[in-house]
Amino acid sequence: MILNCGGRLLDLSRPRVMAVLNVTPDSFSDGGRWVSVDAAVEHAVQMVEAGAALIDVGGESTRPGATPVDADDECARVLPVIERLAAAVRVPISIDTSKPEVMQAAVAAGAGFINDVRALREPGAIEAARGCGVPVCLMHMQGEPRSMQAAPHYERVVDEVLAFLEERVLLCEAAGIGRERLVIDPGFGFGKTLAHNIELLRGLDRFAATGLPVLAGISRKAMVGALTGERVAERRLAGSLAAAVLAARAGARILRVHDAAETVQALAVVHAVMDDGHRSD
Repeated sequence: MILNCGGRLLDLSRPRVMAVLNVTPDSFSDGGRWVSVDAAVEHAVQMVEAGAALIDVGGESTRPGATPVDADDECARVLPVIERLAAAVRVPISIDTSKPEVMQAAVAAGAGFINDVRALREPGAIEAARGCGVPVCLMHMQGEPRSMQAAPHYERVVDEVLAFLEERVLLCEAAGIGRERLVIDPGFGFGKTLAHNIELLRGLDRFAATGLPVLAGISRKAMVGALTGERVAERRLAGSLAAAVLAARAGARILRVHDAAETVQALAVVHAVMDDGHRSD
């Protein structure tokens, strides 16, 4: 399974790390740390050297209660970083956005993957993604970032999230975005309670059974904090690694994480155990 990310290939025959690069002042975990272009690029290069297979650049926080950012401000944050990164690393660069104009500008600047928490539901987003010609990750979110954690409700969370994503895949295919360009993400923490998140992780194999690559983003999230008792996001490494391993074992092929080096090591062990052709001397 290989994704062509604007000429840069992403081999998903084994679980891979998508490293988070937030160039925002208010992201839940590392907001403000990488707002300088030099600092952001240096951090991304370090994550690639540690084994990250994809860098996900985001210019608008989607944490609960986050303030919206207009397209011009988002572009001003992400485009200089993407342009520099495109020359500095060989791995694909992802743009984490829901805005069609940001998608287009980011791909023109060197991004080769679109990661959309709204699953191309914004006006013009499907058309923009089709024109960009790069892979797209469709994520499920109940509600909007500012209010999504107010009172999330499902009758059968796995069934409902999977049905939503399958519908979005069909709509994308009908619009001219081939299935070979699509990735799905159940959206851990996006309009879900802790119980919902646990059920989704338990049922992640059903998403993998669609044959589409599955992206799982659990790193440092509130569910990890709730399960471990750790209130500080940056101290949730152990819980995040456990979640990444469970997701990979269930069939996830892209793990979106903050701690790239540590997750790469964990996934190397997972791959060795899961690989039927692996033999020790």
